[in-house]
Amino acid sequence: MLPKFFIKARIYTFFLTVVLFGCQQPQPNSQQQQRSKQGMAVSAHPLASVAGLSVLQQGGNAVDAAAATALAISVVEPFSAGIGGGGFLLLRRAETGTVKALDFRERAPKRATRDMYLDKQGKVRPRASLDGHLAAGIPGTVAGLYTVHREYGKLPWAQVVAPAIALAENGFPVSSRFTKAVGGRLDAIKNNRAAREVFTRGGVLYKPGELLVQRDLARTLRSIAKNPQSFYTGDIARAIASDMAKNGGIMTLEDLKNYTPIWRNPVCGKFLAYEICAMSPPSSGGVHLLQILNILGDTDLKKWGRKSPDTLHLLAESMRIAYADRAEYLGDPDFVTVPVKALTSKNYGKLRRSQIDISKAKPSGLVKAVDAKTLSRFAYESPETTHLTVVDSERNVVSLTFTVNGGFGAGAVAAGTGILLNNEMDDFAAAPGVPNLFGLVGGEANAIAPGKTPLSSMTPVIVTENGKFRLAAGAPGGSTIITTVLQIVLNVLVYDMNVGEAVSAPRIHHQWQPDRLMVERGGFDAQTLSELRRRGHKIMERDSWGNANAIVLTPDGWLEGAADPRGEGEARGF
Repeated sequence: MLPKFFIKARIYTFFLTVVLFGCQQPQPNSQQQQRSKQGMAVSAHPLASVAGLSVLQQGGNAVDAAAATALAISVVEPFSAGIGGGGFLLLRRAETGTVKALDFRERAPKRATRDMYLDKQGKVRPRASLDGHLAAGIPGTVAGLYTVHREYGKLPWAQVVAPAIALAENGFPVSSRFTKAVGGRLDAIKNNRAAREVFTRGGVLYKPGELLVQRDLARTLRSIAKNPQSFYTGDIARAIASDMAKNGGIMTLEDLKNYTPIWRNPVCGKFLAYEICAMSPPSSGGVHLLQILNILGDTDLKKWGRKSPDTLHLLAESMRIAYADRAEYLGDPDFVTVPVKALTSKNYGKLRRSQIDISKAKPSGLVKAVDAKTLSRFAYESPETTHLTVVDSERNVVSLTFTVNGGFGAGAVAAGTGILLNNEMDDFAAAPGVPNLFGLVGGEANAIAPGKTPLSSMTPVIVTENGKFRLAAGAPGGSTIITTVLQIVLNVLVYDMNVGEAVSAPRIHHQWQPDRLMVERGGFDAQTLSELRRRGHKIMERDSWGNANAIVLTPDGWLEGAADPRGEGEARGF
């Protein structure tokens, strides 16, 4: 199937070059929202969406298409996600109506220690958990995609990998977004010879529209197409381990060999007439999405209005509470006890709602996680990253978020493989109370330990109504992921927006610490912001964030998909 996809990819490459890169800045994306009956793939890059659509048209199901899209993203959007990273996947099977959750997140190597990023004085060494080989966790993307494909895919694995091979071997035109991402990590990339050779021309940035060819990565993908385990036990694994040993990393061949994805139960709950299912720990996304929805409860947000000061204030205070609980209680459930039932219970939501003064913001210094004894009363009630969403003709659904963490991960490529390494170790708490790349703080529950999975904010979500698929969505953005997905869910389910409007609407974000309310510049009028300031909110206006996408099923049976206009993604259906 490689030649067929390659023809499509080259035609579309020409389209991208002429239309998107003919001027300095990309123009608004006419493909942002699509409607289809048969199937749809939406991702953060047009060529990845084409890859997913191609696999659907070849008779593949949502799992096949999601794997193809993710592998293609690994080639065309390496700054956000790739086979050197990891993530989470939700799968809803139409046949059973059940939602399954797969954890293929990166894990700490066996030689990792809780103090590995501290100096002799006990202070965090600047950028030690961000740059270079020591920042990398054990990658899970290949194992995760192959695991879900082996159990639920229809097409041969090699056919699913073929689009990514074509894009790596024959190249694709880089966008201004790509060159900006390289520029933001140029120092780290230049410091690693393999990364410098792949992502620059001798240390000089590619220009938008120039073709990026990744022959080492193509060889790696071709090996994975024949035998996915080569990544963990074969020549690829040996190359990664050797490169680690030469560059101060601690990941070993044994670490790679012992990596296994984990099937987990998703976190599910009711909101209005809908069933919301999202990723469970070691992601904090599902827990705090449900927690915030429970705090909102039966408040008539539609009557209040989406942009009213009361609505925005209540959202901000609910977010503040959830992120305070996150810092205290969330971590890898295989290492610490995470009180999921308590945090996501309706009664706990009511308790926290009663603590919100609708007329006044509470400073974050006064907002604390409740003590464990209080929380236990409720236990027995019956984030650069990328996201992709796929629905097939049978209405099987995949909502998948994966990452290499920061832009271009660790800024290092495993020599000879083309694999960009993640810097996911930064998602652990290097020390209690010390913020990570995204300003999030953590405590003992998220301390580093061998084999442990760092806490994440990734929030792939699937929503059903009366037992039928209604909405699937997700987003990148580090600490802003949970609140971005929250607002998309509210936009569709409460405010009756179509999917394009839902992912385009301006956003707010509060994460407890630092104590500030982020608002998207130009998205809210001056009078509203003035009122929020009067209530005590410390407003920080900033440029847009997040690069979400979503698919909804309309009442008349159409699939509607949209990619975020803040990025360059597309929805593709047939």
